[in-house]
Amino acid sequence: MIPQEKIKNLKAEYSRLKDEIIDTSNMSDQKYYRKISRRFRELEEILQTQARIEQLKKELKANEILIREDDEEMMELAQEDSIHLEQELEEVTEHLKELLIPSDPNDEKDVIIEIRAGTGGEEAALFVADLYRMYSYFAEKKGWKQTILSSNPTGVGGFKEIIFSLAGENVYGTMRFESGVHRVQRIPETESQGRIHTSAISVAVLPEADEIDLEINEKDLKIDVYRSSGHGGQSVNTTDSAVRITHLPSGLVVTCQDEKSQLKNKNKALKVLRSRLLDLEIARQESEIASSRKSQVGTGDRSAKIRTYNFPQSRVTDHRINLTSYRLNSIMVGELDEFIEALKLAYKNEKLNSEN
Repeated sequence: MIPQEKIKNLKAEYSRLKDEIIDTSNMSDQKYYRKISRRFRELEEILQTQARIEQLKKELKANEILIREDDEEMMELAQEDSIHLEQELEEVTEHLKELLIPSDPNDEKDVIIEIRAGTGGEEAALFVADLYRMYSYFAEKKGWKQTILSSNPTGVGGFKEIIFSLAGENVYGTMRFESGVHRVQRIPETESQGRIHTSAISVAVLPEADEIDLEINEKDLKIDVYRSSGHGGQSVNTTDSAVRITHLPSGLVVTCQDEKSQLKNKNKALKVLRSRLLDLEIARQESEIASSRKSQVGTGDRSAKIRTYNFPQSRVTDHRINLTSYRLNSIMVGELDEFIEALKLAYKNEKLNSEN
C-alpha cells in the first residue's frame, strides 16, 4: 500500500496536471502536451488502482463480520466471496507495485533508427530494406510520423544503411528493445541450388536528443563538406552539399548527403550525432546495471543477437525471452505487438524484481 503522504502528493500532482491539460495554451507545444498527458494517465491508473485496493479491503472487513454471524448460509457465502476478494486484492496489489516503478524519462522521446547490413552481402542489404518496411508499417499502425534522414541504397532494392526518425507518443518506450543484431535465414533469389543462407544486420534505436539533453561543443567537431554521389560514384550534386561530422572526443562519425542543401544535411547529421551520444550514455548506464545483476532485456550489449527470422519455417524467435511465433508474414508487415508487449513485460518484471 502507498503511504498516505505519497497518496496526498500524487493526488496534488494529478489535480495540477488536470488543470494543465485543459489549458489550451499548452496544446501549442505538442511534445510537452504529450508528456503531461502521459503522466496524467499514469497517475490516474495509480490512484484508481489504490482506490480499488481500499475498496477490496473494506469488503473483506465486512465479510469478516458476516462470517462470525450465526446464519450458516450467509457465513458460507461470505467465506466464498472472501476467497475471490483476497485473490483479486493480491493481483491488484502486484499491479500497483508495477505502476509505482519509476518510468524511464526517455520512453516518451521520439527515436532515430539506424539499420545497417552486416554479414551476408547483398542478401543482408535486402533484409535491411525488409526491416525498414516492417518498422514503417508498424509506425503507420501507431500513427507515428516517419522521416528518412540518410540512406545508402544498393542497385537491387536493398540498403547498406538507412537512418530514419519516428515521432509520436511513447516511441522510444515502444521501440527501445529492437536494438541489436537481427538474423535472417532464407534462400536468396540468386541461389540456384536452393540452399538456405544466413545473413545478419544491426539495428540501433536511439532516443532523439534535444539540445537541452546534452550540449555539443563546436570545438569538439570536425566538419567536412564534399560533393554527394550516387550509385557507382556518379555525381548527384554539382555543389559541396554532403556533410561529414566527426565528434573528436568519442570518435563518432556521421555523414549526410540526402538533401541538396548543405545546411539541411548538417542539421540532420547533428541530430543523429546528438542522439548517438545520448545512446552511448544510456548504454553505459545499462552496462553498469547489468554488471550488478543479470539483465535479460535491458542490456547494454548492443552487439548481441536478439532475433532470428527463419523464412522456410515462417518462424520468428526472440532469443532474449525465448518467444517464438510462426506468423512471419504478418510480422514482416508490421504486426510486432506480440513481441513488443512481451519484451516490455519482461523488462518491467526485471525492474520489479530488482526493487524487491
